[in-house]
Amino acid sequence: MGGRMIRVAVVGIGKMGVSHLSIVRAHPDIEVVAICDSAGYVLDVLSKYTGLETFTDFKRMLDTRDLDAVLIATPTASHVPLVREALHRGLHVFCEKPLSMSSGESLELADLARASNAVTQVGYHNRFVGAFQEVKRLLEAETVGQVTHVLAESYGPVVLRTKGNTWRSKRETGGGCLFDYAAHPLDLLTWYFGAPVSVGGTVLGSIFSPETDDEVYSTLRYPSRVSAQLSVNWSDESHRKMTTKMTIWGTKGKIVADRQECQVYLRDTATLPEGYRHGWNVRYTTELTQPVWFYLRGEEYSAQIDYFVRSIQAAANGSPRDQQNSFASAAVTDRVIEMLTAAAAAGDATESAAPAPTAAPRRTLFARRLALTTR
Repeated sequence: MGGRMIRVAVVGIGKMGVSHLSIVRAHPDIEVVAICDSAGYVLDVLSKYTGLETFTDFKRMLDTRDLDAVLIATPTASHVPLVREALHRGLHVFCEKPLSMSSGESLELADLARASNAVTQVGYHNRFVGAFQEVKRLLEAETVGQVTHVLAESYGPVVLRTKGNTWRSKRETGGGCLFDYAAHPLDLLTWYFGAPVSVGGTVLGSIFSPETDDEVYSTLRYPSRVSAQLSVNWSDESHRKMTTKMTIWGTKGKIVADRQECQVYLRDTATLPEGYRHGWNVRYTTELTQPVWFYLRGEEYSAQIDYFVRSIQAAANGSPRDQQNSFASAAVTDRVIEMLTAAAAAGDATESAAPAPTAAPRRTLFARRLALTTR
């Protein structure tokens, strides 16, 4: 790519799509070539006020425009055919989370990306939050000793009444709280500890949604006798907005982290990292996060897009780097989601061990028609 602008199209102009569009249009190394969505009125407004070229047909856009990458922010059930088409054409792909509704499909996409040397990234933005990055650094340094237990939480006021016929309200198209909300703390667990060997005590509970879950609770067991409790509820109006929190207990201390700060308690047996002392320590996200060129919703949203851009540039210069939030890592999180789904369906009569990846599900006509409905 040698220093030229990266030519990008944004696909799916819902809440996340609009946010991503704002961020990529402000990035100094990105040229937004086109936007694609199924809602004509949305495209009319954006065309009028941004001057961007608009499409309702994804393949036609790819056929007629010279692109380096696509950013996909459509409903989860539509990700696979869109991503697959983009990879077949040699494009780099950023896709909103979760990558798919099936770990088998996610692995297929990861293999396809590997074969085409494509840079891939999934929108698990918490990996770009300074406090959660500090947790990763402390764990790799074994600052709190051997980890024994983790509490992974996420709460927020997303579904507070019975909703009508939306993609989020149906398991086959959105996946409910498990796929859309619990995926965030699950991905942090994957980042920190890899894949669990089993899950148990899994509950997928409905509060307002008649066709899917609004709360998720489970126990996950990892190698080296590490256990984790998952507690997620997107119908919790005691929280003004989504909050994700990780609490980690180890033999030499404890870590408590959310988007705002990383609190660390270190016993007198702990080896102190630079800037830490025995007892309580606090590191704020503001001091742990590098400045971004454009702020919208949080630095992490811009930081993840910039990481995607830098990864494409590195690949073009012949020096590819490890890809954060790649399709391969997202496939691990998708497999954990399947373990929880299987355990809940079985009523946890026995613990659910890690299953083989599931095959691609048969898509309903309703799901196919949602291919470009806004996210």
